[in-house]
Amino acid sequence: MMLKQIRLKEESIPSKNTYPFIIPALRHFSSLDFKKKVTFFVGENGSGKSTLLEAIAYQCQFNTAGGGRNNSYDVHSSQSDLGEYLQLSWSPTKLTNGFFLRAESFYEFATHIDQLESANKYASYGGKSLLQQSHGESFLSLFLHRFKGEAIYLLDEPEAALSPQRQLSFLRILHDLAETEECQFIIATHSPILLGYPNATILSFDGDQMEEVEYENTEHYQITKYFLQYREKMLRDILEEEIEGM
Repeated sequence: MMLKQIRLKEESIPSKNTYPFIIPALRHFSSLDFKKKVTFFVGENGSGKSTLLEAIAYQCQFNTAGGGRNNSYDVHSSQSDLGEYLQLSWSPTKLTNGFFLRAESFYEFATHIDQLESANKYASYGGKSLLQQSHGESFLSLFLHRFKGEAIYLLDEPEAALSPQRQLSFLRILHDLAETEECQFIIATHSPILLGYPNATILSFDGDQMEEVEYENTEHYQITKYFLQYREKMLRDILEEEIEGM
């Protein structure tokens, strides 16, 4: 079971001169096919990748503040501006299990879990409060214990709490879930480590429309590679330019 396509219900949009349709990649968006179990959204801040991911979460009936279908709590400005204009197509049937991770509101999600009255509320998070774990540990507890098979996982910047080593650990978890437990992942990220996952689709939101790119052609890879190879020159150019501009 997979999410196969998302389509913009253009006939329902009152105007494309308002947010979020003023974002170039969304203004020219009509539909998108998913062909692989792992898809990455990349692009500069404000390019629309998180907006689209949030809209997919809305249509999956996940809490757009972060969480799954059964997590009911509110976070300021977590409503989806795009969600009602999106239509999802599944094959062969709709996935109803899954989770939407918003890195920026994960603290609020962890607080929500603490406030539940269920005796087993920590069973899916390593047996203890997410707030009693480090930021990185809490993310890995979520990935290891709550994420299970036949589900769709929408992750917005999961690298935010993960060291490079733990990003590699996450890649192993991702691989096991996608390949052996029939999970689908759509991930918005800035991490060149995560983007290196083999055989994934990478969609760039930079420019006037979304387009598929190869790993080596992403800015994340190119800038990171250049910085590691020519760190002193790059820092000198950046810092001297800043001084001259003051």
